[in-house]
Amino acid sequence: MRTHGKSTIVWVLMGLMVLGLGGFGVTSFSGGSTSIGSVGDTTITADDYARALRNQMNAYQQQTGQPMSMAQAQAMGLPQAVQSQLVTAAALEEQARRIGVAVGDEKVRQTILEAPAFRGPTGSFDRAAYAEVLRRENLSEAEFEREVRTDEARLLIQRAVAGGVSAPEAAVETTAKWILERRDVSWRELTADMLPAPVAEPDEETLKAWHSANADRFTAPELRKITYVWLTPEILAPEVQLDEAALRAAYDANIDEYQRPERRLVSRLVFPSAEEAEAAKAQIDAGTAPFESFVIQRGLQPEDAELGEVAQADLGAAGEAVFGLEQPGVVGPLQTDLGPALFSVHAILDPVNIPFEEAQQDLRAEAALDRAARTIEDRMAEYEDLLAGGATLEQVAEETELQLGTIEWSAGATPEEGSIAGYQAFRDRAAEATEADFPELASLDDGGVFALRLDEIVPPTLRPFEEVRDEVEADWRRAETHRQLLALAAEQRLTTEAAEGQPAPEWTEVKDITRDGWIENAPADAVARAFAMAEPGEIEIVDADNRVILLRLDAVDQADLAGEDAQRITDAVGDRLEQSLQSDLFDYYARAVQREAGISLDQSAINAINAQVQ
Repeated sequence: MRTHGKSTIVWVLMGLMVLGLGGFGVTSFSGGSTSIGSVGDTTITADDYARALRNQMNAYQQQTGQPMSMAQAQAMGLPQAVQSQLVTAAALEEQARRIGVAVGDEKVRQTILEAPAFRGPTGSFDRAAYAEVLRRENLSEAEFEREVRTDEARLLIQRAVAGGVSAPEAAVETTAKWILERRDVSWRELTADMLPAPVAEPDEETLKAWHSANADRFTAPELRKITYVWLTPEILAPEVQLDEAALRAAYDANIDEYQRPERRLVSRLVFPSAEEAEAAKAQIDAGTAPFESFVIQRGLQPEDAELGEVAQADLGAAGEAVFGLEQPGVVGPLQTDLGPALFSVHAILDPVNIPFEEAQQDLRAEAALDRAARTIEDRMAEYEDLLAGGATLEQVAEETELQLGTIEWSAGATPEEGSIAGYQAFRDRAAEATEADFPELASLDDGGVFALRLDEIVPPTLRPFEEVRDEVEADWRRAETHRQLLALAAEQRLTTEAAEGQPAPEWTEVKDITRDGWIENAPADAVARAFAMAEPGEIEIVDADNRVILLRLDAVDQADLAGEDAQRITDAVGDRLEQSLQSDLFDYYARAVQREAGISLDQSAINAINAQVQ
């Protein structure tokens, strides 16, 4: 039995998108309950919910290029959002029925005739297209037309509730002026060389107190002491024995890397006749038109004429002439299987001739790594059996090629060159390991393997003052210098305000900054601070990014809303505020209708559909 109430599909077909739902090709969910709930006496069908949910998941896939699983959809709250939209739609349908809102046959007919989904090749309504879409959606014409009637009734209510709302003119103008306001500012940075005296030398007690008060800055992170065994192709490669026959085979298998004839980057353009080709060549030779212009004249793009890298033999009879050019250029017309053609040589690639003797060393290194990787793969079962049998890492290292090592590892530390900590797989396993875990073999991304044992976790520890004294002193100096600069800024702020209007050449002037603008070389917070000041002449201290800035407001340029650009922004602000007000009003109305009618949702039916939709 197919369920009824296909309002979701109607919104898509009609282009109405009242609540942003829609979708095609969803089969009926009639294996269980035919509804997921209701608002008053209006049912929300299982098919509508499944279709709407799948459509939203497909929309995500189209936007991101990645498929969305149900787990991802649930993590994003997508099922709940779809349910909310369907509840709103059902509430409007319920309200339309209660107050007797309906539309006539002529309105239904006109809506269907204007639907883009039903247009044929001529751009007008096509009954065959209409029938095909309804067939795909398993809808009869009568059912579909009932849904169109219901949707139009919903729209009447929506327009009646929110259609007459407009944004207050005062709010629009105030917002537009706020956006368009510009300001002139001046700024200067205070640096350590501006202090009246160098920062005094700290005594030991001062530094020890700083060490204690800022313990978090001098605390070593959690340390994990780990024993591990590992083997990589690079470690094993020196022990791999390779005979010359194997290297010869590798050389022959990759002969194109070592032996290549001269090649050229070539484009070819075929002409209907030799006369047209000759005329084009004459213009190219005279410099009045480039080769590419003739490609475009033929309705092609330059890449359509490209042959790529070719050898002389690839071009057949035309090869001799094309490879006869000593530098890039155009040759032809030359006869080809497709007709007379011009060939454009873009680049000349020298031949490659690396004899086996020269390639032997690189071949040996590559072949050794390859064979070492295969050897490790072949022996993985042996290593796993040893670990599963209870062998310690030390015993595994004694009995196999795996190398034993220890490391004191902490998350976030920069790995040493060549260290096992340079592998993400090791870092992940090291971070997850517990002291109760038994070592297990794991793979590295270069074909290697490893196993580890967590021996001890050293919790974050405050490093002794004596060990970090130099760091403590440097940190104290930075903080003390910054404190004194802030004090100096406070003094200069007062004296500068008192001397307002006097020349101040050390200030950097910036004109006409906007709220979304920026001040070159100043902290990012400077613009926001500039617009936080009220009157020209005010000076603020900007303390950001360990820098101290004095920022002065020089002028406030109120926006003139009469200009063309200002009018566009004002119109956009009005549209945005109007949409926001209409949306809020409609939302309040829909919620009131839902409360009055009563909402019922069948969570078990919803869960069943969620389990089926993928």
